[in-house]
Amino acid sequence: MALYLIIIGAAAGFLATRMMRLETDIVTTMAIGIAGALIGGFLLRFLLSVMGMLGGLIGAVMGALLVIWVWQKYFKR
Repeated sequence: MALYLIIIGAAAGFLATRMMRLETDIVTTMAIGIAGALIGGFLLRFLLSVMGMLGGLIGAVMGALLVIWVWQKYFKR
């Protein structure tokens, strides 16, 4: 896992420093990339969990609507 983080971090740092036109040495580039990978990974997990909760809410509402429809259709007199 650590090797993967270093490789991805180095690549991300290289791309980010080039996109921002920042001239840094290899160690700084890797540190920027690794820090960015950690922060980006945290933010992505947070956003996915929020979207997951939103998806759960949507699913719950749809399920409740189905239960109400079945109740009205077959059990309400």
